[in-house]
Amino acid sequence: MRCPFCAHDDSQVKDSRPTEDNTAIRRRRQCESCGARFTTFERVQLREITVVKSGDKREPFDRAKIEQSVSLACRKRGVAQERLDQLVSGIQRQIETLGESEVPAKEIGEMVMEGLRQLDSVAYIRFASVYRDFGEARDFEEFASTVRDVGGQ
Repeated sequence: MRCPFCAHDDSQVKDSRPTEDNTAIRRRRQCESCGARFTTFERVQLREITVVKSGDKREPFDRAKIEQSVSLACRKRGVAQERLDQLVSGIQRQIETLGESEVPAKEIGEMVMEGLRQLDSVAYIRFASVYRDFGEARDFEEFASTVRDVGGQ
């Protein structure tokens, strides 16, 4: 594993343990060159999944993009990181169990919307504002009027 600090190619595993939801292995590593410590995660990947975006553009599925979007929507909302990880893992499992090698980006976006709707109503509205491209305050008002506070936040 390449060191993120000095780019040396070798590191030594110091500790391995499963994550809270048992969907990955967390490994603490130490670079053999500079001695820096860092963490990596090892996850099961059932098949290569391609995301079909608008205009038929295709790109490999990237879990980190969902993690980033969910984290941004939940920023300063007091949602525990463990719950965010569970949401992202659940979405990834849904995508993998579809049995398709190509998944439309719109379908992934709807999965994220549904997960956030159940997790936190404000995060749900934040994500929707970007995902559905709200252009005016009226768009927020109309969407928010349809949302019930189901996440307990």
